[in-house]
Amino acid sequence: METFELFTPKKWGSIDLKNSIVMAPMTRCRAIGNVPNELMAKYYQQRSGAGLIITEGTSPSPNGLGYARIPGVFNAEQVEGWKKTTSIVHKNGGKIIVQLMHSGRISHPLNMPKGTHIFAPSQVKAAGQMWTDANGLQDFVVPNEMTVQDILHAKTEYISAAENALFAGFDGVELHAANGYLLEEFLSPVSNIRTDEYGGSIENRCKFVIEVVAAVAQAIGKEKTGIRLSPYGVASDMPHYPEIDATYDYLSKELNKLDIAHIHLVDHSAMGAPEVPLEIKKLIRHNFKNTLITCGGYTKESAESALESGLTDLVAFGRPFINNPDLVERFQNNWPLSEDLNMDLFYTADEKGYTDYPVYKI
Repeated sequence: METFELFTPKKWGSIDLKNSIVMAPMTRCRAIGNVPNELMAKYYQQRSGAGLIITEGTSPSPNGLGYARIPGVFNAEQVEGWKKTTSIVHKNGGKIIVQLMHSGRISHPLNMPKGTHIFAPSQVKAAGQMWTDANGLQDFVVPNEMTVQDILHAKTEYISAAENALFAGFDGVELHAANGYLLEEFLSPVSNIRTDEYGGSIENRCKFVIEVVAAVAQAIGKEKTGIRLSPYGVASDMPHYPEIDATYDYLSKELNKLDIAHIHLVDHSAMGAPEVPLEIKKLIRHNFKNTLITCGGYTKESAESALESGLTDLVAFGRPFINNPDLVERFQNNWPLSEDLNMDLFYTADEKGYTDYPVYKI
């Protein structure tokens, strides 16, 4: 009988996974009042066949709540809400980590609680618009440039949120340094035009990211800490810049020194974004010795090939998990994948297009 790498148990940090399939983080906007709920627990329960689930982007701070109805993990009510999800996923034999996503300048005041601020490394406004439940689509605003004190405070918020994640029952955290949110905003010389120790050179632009990763790893354990990166990604108005290769070469080497559990490399070319060059993937694979997760447009066959080639250790699937809650079982049994995917319901508020996709019927 043929053995597939996809279905072979693997390790993430010190945790045993039942297979090599990761459910990628996907914003779904069902956290009413920014509090995780029963509906979200059901959604993740349905998909707990994955070896590892990475949750939707979850804010470590009231200042990071950029989108309507995204969850946080910075207060007691949110921690209690997340316990519903982690307990049911663990009961089903799955493992789950929370993605900590501070949205930075990708935000709008109408989505924010009172007394909060939209922060970024520099006062550089992102092109594009943000959905608000109050007034529909609104242009992004000019963010507040973070002072060094703001940077220090944001770092403590990441630490506190990571500790809260463990209280909520998560197996670890993934720091979102991709897709144009706060951490990546520091990496890019387009969004980061600072002239102090956090701007200018590659080393300075990587400084905040490295400090946050190091602080979180120290607080909860390096074996429970991962990071997501999107070199060459253009999401959230992140144009390309000449030093991309050198930036991610340096950053991946520094992350390797911290001995964290994983780097999660996302390539959105399947959805029309520029492709992440194979050379960059191989460079990061060479520089980083622990688990590499790759994500972006994989089929069962291409995922198996990537695992067998050694390019990656785990493969993440995003959209296929939306309309195929039993994705792993479909892969294992060679059942066809559902093609019924309602994109209009990706970010709505109820169960439609969320927990109502059926499992395969023989």
